[in-house]
Amino acid sequence: MISDCLIVEFRITGDDCPLAEATRVTGTDIVAQPPQLRSDGNVLLQFSASPHDELAETLDGDGRIRYLHRSRTENRDNFRCLSKQPCIIHQLISAGLLVDTIEYRAGEALLTGAVVGRDVLDGVMETAGETVGVRLERIYQLHGEDDEPVASRWDLTPSQVESIQYALELNYFTVPREADASDVADAIGISKSAFLERLRRAQAALFRDLFG
Repeated sequence: MISDCLIVEFRITGDDCPLAEATRVTGTDIVAQPPQLRSDGNVLLQFSASPHDELAETLDGDGRIRYLHRSRTENRDNFRCLSKQPCIIHQLISAGLLVDTIEYRAGEALLTGAVVGRDVLDGVMETAGETVGVRLERIYQLHGEDDEPVASRWDLTPSQVESIQYALELNYFTVPREADASDVADAIGISKSAFLERLRRAQAALFRDLFG
């Protein structure tokens, strides 16, 4: 299964979804989980950002957003809400893309996910080609020889495994640290906030398995 898994990154521009619009207006980066389209037509959104009152005010004032909930943990604002408007990402999900992370910045979205098998990849690429504003940024194969033992044992996503591997290679975990979060993020090619979000989720998964 791992040998057939391809990691893909898409950049989405021109999508007028609430989160993309909020980053354009406020200049704040957002890291989001995959949106969940509910049976009632509303979309469940879960995302986080650096503390920024203007972001919360912008979202709260968007007529498409309902039931906005905000909490703060570890210097991050965590949000949960419903959106009346499905976004372009749902078209890629319907085509077979397994979305891992979505990073919104300046009105654009960088979408990282996986496809299993070339046939599914063809369908996702065809959908992307027919969707205005979707551009393929990167595609690469997940190497089972390196990643399968870690991913299968600890139930980590490919991007979480990648983040940990880069952090280890750059001695992010040593005392004292030889690299900070920005250094690791630059090596991976993502933002600092996206790296910290992936690392936090990976650590949570590891700790759950270790300590129950």
